[in-house]
Amino acid sequence: MPKILIIEDDNFLRLALEKKLKKEGFEVVTASDGEEGLQKIITELPDLVLLDIILPKKTGFGFLEDLKKDPNLKSIPIIIVSQLGQPEDIDKGINLGAIEYFVKAKVSLDDLVSRIKKFFEEKRAGSSIG
Repeated sequence: MPKILIIEDDNFLRLALEKKLKKEGFEVVTASDGEEGLQKIITELPDLVLLDIILPKKTGFGFLEDLKKDPNLKSIPIIIVSQLGQPEDIDKGINLGAIEYFVKAKVSLDDLVSRIKKFFEEKRAGSSIG
C-alpha cells in the first residue's frame, strides 16, 4: 500500500485529503508546515508527497530546495497543490523537481485523488516490465 505524505497547513483540506486517500486504500502521513514536512519525509520515506507552497516555517519552494540536496530524498515524487497559480510559480515548482502542479481553485478533491491513483498505476505498470 503506497504511503503519501500530505504537507498542508489548511486543516480542513489536509483532513479531507487524508480521509479520501485512506478510503482509497493509501497509507497517509500528514504535516502542517514545511519543517515538520522535512522531518516526516526523512522518517517516513513516503512514495509520494502532496505539497502546498504557502506554508509556515518553511515554504514549499524551500522544502523542494532542501530535498534536491539530499540524495536519499530527491527521487521521491512531489505533486504541488497550491493557491499560487501564476506561470512563474508553476515553472519554479516544476524546475525544483515537482512532477505535477495543481492550482487548488482549479482542481477538485476527486480529480486530485484520481490523478494520484493514476500515478501509482503507471508506476506499477512501469516497474512490472521486464
